[in-house]
Amino acid sequence: MSSPPSDVRSGLTGGEDDSAAAAGSPSPAYGGRPLTVAVTGAAGVLGERVAARMVDSPGVRRVLAIDDRRGEVPGVQWRILDVRDPAVAERLAGVDVVVHLAMDLGMETDPRARSAYNVRGAQTVVTAAAAAGVSRVVLCTSAMVYGALPDNEVPLAEDSELRATEEATLVGDLLEIERLARRAPRAHPGLQITVLRPAVVVGPGIDTVLTRHFEAPRLLVVAGSRPCWQFCHVDDLASALEYAALGLVEGEVTVGSDGWLEQEDVEELSGIRRMELPASLALGTAARLHRLGLTPAPAGDLAYTMYPWVVSGSRLHEAGWRPEHSNEEVLAELLAQVSGKHAVAGRRLGGKEAATSLGAAGATVALVGTAALVRRARKRRRF
Repeated sequence: MSSPPSDVRSGLTGGEDDSAAAAGSPSPAYGGRPLTVAVTGAAGVLGERVAARMVDSPGVRRVLAIDDRRGEVPGVQWRILDVRDPAVAERLAGVDVVVHLAMDLGMETDPRARSAYNVRGAQTVVTAAAAAGVSRVVLCTSAMVYGALPDNEVPLAEDSELRATEEATLVGDLLEIERLARRAPRAHPGLQITVLRPAVVVGPGIDTVLTRHFEAPRLLVVAGSRPCWQFCHVDDLASALEYAALGLVEGEVTVGSDGWLEQEDVEELSGIRRMELPASLALGTAARLHRLGLTPAPAGDLAYTMYPWVVSGSRLHEAGWRPEHSNEEVLAELLAQVSGKHAVAGRRLGGKEAATSLGAAGATVALVGTAALVRRARKRRRF
């Protein structure tokens, strides 16, 4: 597929929808009865925003905030407990909708412990919601579940096949949660499940392997690849979750800024030059570094910087939702957010280490430093 002009990729072309896009996401037109909504993970970065938005929503009469610690959201009723505790069912009595956002996304968390929390938490919440008579559960995964592949359509429709593998950070957890979402209506008749799949989420407090990609001294580009970048501001995700909680969108829903940016657009906007490597070298090095425990990012994460996984967001658009932030605006915010931070292959470097590895020589020194770390680790393993 040939790339459209940059104004088309960015969602800046003329058309009858331009005024709505420019005005940002309008308040949902909801005519149903006011709902009681529970938000799990309400003390987290996204959970706080969603809980606060629910408090202000005209379609919501009461908000329960569930987390293992108390957050700072005013106007909610806190329920302090671990979402893996079956007792959560008792706390959901009288709730109409659960927005489940209690997820461990930490890159430094032990992968087994992280998966146990994420998958068991989602299972417990869905089962508890069904037992408590909740009518709708909203889950949030990622557009990463579609996989990043060279033959992906741009953009992907919501009903596109999920072709991701479990080789990337968190994707195995997300795929298992997606499978749970598809099984749940059969296991619990009457329970509706809505799943939101955002593009690269960006905002204050968001730290992922994909945001750390922009902390590198050079933007790694694999020779022959076709990167397409689409972002989702955390506030746009929160507004999309409000639409889902109110039942204005259902099923599997994608969310992101309109359009996308080509690699050349990203380099021009960021001022960061590229470092192009053969695929075999880039993937092989990433795999070795991760195997040696030197980086948190497995080689599978590189695919999401190589190939497109842009989503359309068509179901939200049909419901009247529009993002308030363009890809260009979100990229600018991300660059400001990561300013002064340094990472190579997802591994964040401290002050002295950053000065040594990421100085004037930039990517070349970083690569040499990485190779030295690999050699040193190999020597240690021999003794």
